[in-house]
Amino acid sequence: MKTPYTLIVITLIAALAYPPQWYPKPLRIQLTQWFGAGSYRSLPESMPMQPIEHEIFCPADPSGWRNAQSIDGVTIAESLACVADNPFLVAAAVKGTNNISHATLMASGLTGDAIEKANDLDGDGDPDEIHIRLEVAELNGATPLSLDPVTQYDIAPGIQPGLWVFAPKFVGMAVENFESQRARPALRLPSPAIRVEQGDRVFITLENSHYMPHTLHLHGADHAFIDANGEGNDGVPITSESPVMPGFARTYELTPRHAGTMFYHCHVQPHVHVMMGLQGLFIIEENRPNNWLQTLNIGAGLVRVPSRGVVETYDAEYDLHYQDLDQQLSERIRIDNDPRIITKSMHRDYDITDARPDYFTLNGRSFPYTFRESIVVGSDNDLIKLRVVNGGMKTIALHTHGHKFTVTHRDGTKVGANSETPRDVVTLATSQRLDLSVNLKNDGLHAYGPGIWPFHDHEYQGVTNDGIGPGGNISAIVYTDFLDPDGWPRTQGVAWDNYFTEQYYRKEIPVWNLYAPDLFGQPAMDGWILLRLLVLLVCLGTIIGILAGKVLKWREPNE
Repeated sequence: MKTPYTLIVITLIAALAYPPQWYPKPLRIQLTQWFGAGSYRSLPESMPMQPIEHEIFCPADPSGWRNAQSIDGVTIAESLACVADNPFLVAAAVKGTNNISHATLMASGLTGDAIEKANDLDGDGDPDEIHIRLEVAELNGATPLSLDPVTQYDIAPGIQPGLWVFAPKFVGMAVENFESQRARPALRLPSPAIRVEQGDRVFITLENSHYMPHTLHLHGADHAFIDANGEGNDGVPITSESPVMPGFARTYELTPRHAGTMFYHCHVQPHVHVMMGLQGLFIIEENRPNNWLQTLNIGAGLVRVPSRGVVETYDAEYDLHYQDLDQQLSERIRIDNDPRIITKSMHRDYDITDARPDYFTLNGRSFPYTFRESIVVGSDNDLIKLRVVNGGMKTIALHTHGHKFTVTHRDGTKVGANSETPRDVVTLATSQRLDLSVNLKNDGLHAYGPGIWPFHDHEYQGVTNDGIGPGGNISAIVYTDFLDPDGWPRTQGVAWDNYFTEQYYRKEIPVWNLYAPDLFGQPAMDGWILLRLLVLLVCLGTIIGILAGKVLKWREPNE
């Protein structure tokens, strides 16, 4: 057969093999009008569901960290959620690392100068000079030794965005042990919530252990523009002082006169550094006698040693720190560890005006991990205090099911009595703080009765992990009647196995395959379409081969 005729025949075969499902819609309609509708063909079967290996929902607590206990004279409340803070670190945060036993200091993991407390200046039974030392740590950063990140920290199954955090001074390695690349439990997002007392003389030393310059800005907290030595004290490089360079330290000073829920963050290139995680709650408690505060609340969440002022009114207190993360920003520390390349990538190539957040966290985790450690636990008639900050770039519409909460303070200032209206949605702009009172009284207004009642951002991006839901900052108010002994809520809805797999958030598992695999599973490939595709590929390969041969022959020199 002559070559032109061969091409024509093969082209016709290719056209006939081309799956009609791929035809443009107008062409399909026209063909139907000319030749009529094709005969009915049943849908392909669903692919059989493969066994799913999922993570343990609630890790064991072999050290008994969840239990109520007394350490060095510090009474530490029980933590009913399945993942709890190190109680020795809590005791060190209350007494100060300079006032505890050597055994407690070693078990806390802190250095001896991480939190120093001294001098009862007003004679009311508690120390009034507080010195806190912070470092800067990187999580999920690049290493030349491995394709995997180093100092690994998961916000959800398999999700490891690059992060920077303020961290207390720890003894030893940043990772769990010599054989692990995982971050030690207390090295995490968010930066720790800091608590001091109204009238305390507070010194916060930033020891810059990072490869970039940083500062500390005490957002909303009463502090002088310059310190006693005449040096800048506001943490803003363009107005106050030069940033703290790598390997150097700077001490910020304040004696706050006004109590309230404040915020702290880095103010070097804040559109990048704050969004990378260099931010935390800064809480100034009302002055009370014998008021030994939990100066650091690692990872926020339950305050296991609440202040005297809080105990006077509330049954429990929680710090809730919301953040959102832009994957296009965070991945820049995953591709290199050369500070020059990272600096260029972040501060010249990255454009926050084009940013879109991908991950949404509550206290450093996204769903389903939020249910491990960031649930709010209570019983009938409890009154619970929530201190909430929005550390992200996106506004949050915080909504709770089964309850209405009352805003008592906004940005550290008490609201008027007329503003204390029960509501089930409150809006937090970027960097805004709210103090919320949650009354678990079952009266149909404040609460509807015991259960597992979600609370979450009602702007729907916030309840996804990179667009896959459920995810994001979903958590719940869980009554003790609905909590297992290990701290896991006894949910009554769908199975959670999918949510505790990396595959689900990599978009590899159908959302409802566990309980409707035939109806909503993954459709198998249609054998007839597969055959047509095979014929089409063979025809296209043949056509390309014939044409290539013609071109090569045409280019040969005439003999």
